Amino acid sequence: MCGGFRLFFTILHRLQRRTINTNNVCGVLNLRHCYYSTATCENKSFHKNSVWTCTLNASVSDVLSNTVRKFSTAEETSHQTFDYIDASDKDLHDILAKDMIVHKDFLSEEEENSLLHEVERYMSRLRYEFDHWDNAIHGFRETEKKSWNEKNSEIIKRVQNLAFGTHTVPLPFVHVLDIAKEGYIKPHVDAVRFCGDTIAGMCLMSSCVMRLALEKDSSKYGDLYLPRRCLYLMKDRARYEFTHEVLQKETSIFRNQAVPRDRRISIICRCEPNAEHTE
Repeated sequence: MCGGFRLFFTILHRLQRRTINTNNVCGVLNLRHCYYSTATCENKSFHKNSVWTCTLNASVSDVLSNTVRKFSTAEETSHQTFDYIDASDKDLHDILAKDMIVHKDFLSEEEENSLLHEVERYMSRLRYEFDHWDNAIHGFRETEKKSWNEKNSEIIKRVQNLAFGTHTVPLPFVHVLDIAKEGYIKPHVDAVRFCGDTIAGMCLMSSCVMRLALEKDSSKYGDLYLPRRCLYLMKDRARYEFTHEVLQKETSIFRNQAVPRDRRISIICRCEPNAEHTE
């Protein structure tokens, strides 16, 4: 018994020696999930109640940060802190924590630049529009893209594998949506006849705040912080029962912290619509 206690305190002591300084880092870290906010450390990041748990988990992450990717797998969802959700009540928070998942730092800076380089050649020739066909978007240009270069094809496959698994068929065309700095997305529910129960989007160039409100009672809503280079997965109840919108720059606020808006490109993968919605 004494030997067991001695081993435990030896390991604990070594981990404490490796603990990073929470005064210099704003973030929550664990084995496969690493987030650093865009806010300064003086602001203590976006989560008021987290004077950030950079202790035992941070120490392990510090050791492994160079050997694992900085996003969680679907199986590890339950271990996320959901610090990106600010909901009006607990029940709403629980729904969004289950059906609206954000993988921070899903893309590296190099991967973001690679995607931008490929889509910019076409998008730069388009004009921003201010009248969407279903009145859902203001200040945008868009296209659908089926073929990607080899490097970017691997990124798209990674998104589709994570979002849809092996039993759901992704749509062949990927939606590229370019929102101007002054643009925004109005509250809407994506048409069910065009795509299935999961939507996966990569956020390029700028962070933003997405608001999801119950379609039947818009007074019940949750705000989600979508940092640049993240991947979000919207599925099931979040997909069908909530409207979603991207707040314009004047109201781009998360937990009383301004989230600066700039031009933003979303690359969005969808799956085939459910059979009952195509009839």
